[in-house]
Amino acid sequence: MSDAEATAEAQRIIADAYRPVPQMPTRYRDTAPLPAYGSTPPVPQPDSRIVPAWAAGTAVAGIGVGATCVGVGCGIWLACQGFAAVTLTSVLFVTLPIAAVAAVAAAIGSAVRSLKASHTETHHHYSGPVRQETNTITAPAYGLIARNRNNLTR
Repeated sequence: MSDAEATAEAQRIIADAYRPVPQMPTRYRDTAPLPAYGSTPPVPQPDSRIVPAWAAGTAVAGIGVGATCVGVGCGIWLACQGFAAVTLTSVLFVTLPIAAVAAVAAAIGSAVRSLKASHTETHHHYSGPVRQETNTITAPAYGLIARNRNNLTR
């Protein structure tokens, strides 16, 4: 390649490098006003909670127990600071029985609540012929490399 060709090629490469990139739109906002109502009727949206109430109650009780133990521990620690040079480790060992009693109380309350909630009666009312099937699926898997053979017998 001659010097003139090399210079022209270099100028072309530099011009391509410094050429502004064409701007493409990355978003779009529809500014049209939303209708007050649509053609679709409202649909009931039932409340479906992911966390059961007893679990949320247990979590709140646990947070309360923790906060109480921290407060009691800090109070004891501050009281002991006035009497002697007590380490934080010794205060934690003093408040450990309080935390244990509070945790056991929360566990007992949670167990009692779940026992009360577990007693439910189910009534089945059938109309027409009913066929009830009870299938047993045996899936033995033994050994280091197991092969599942699911046998459904009718």
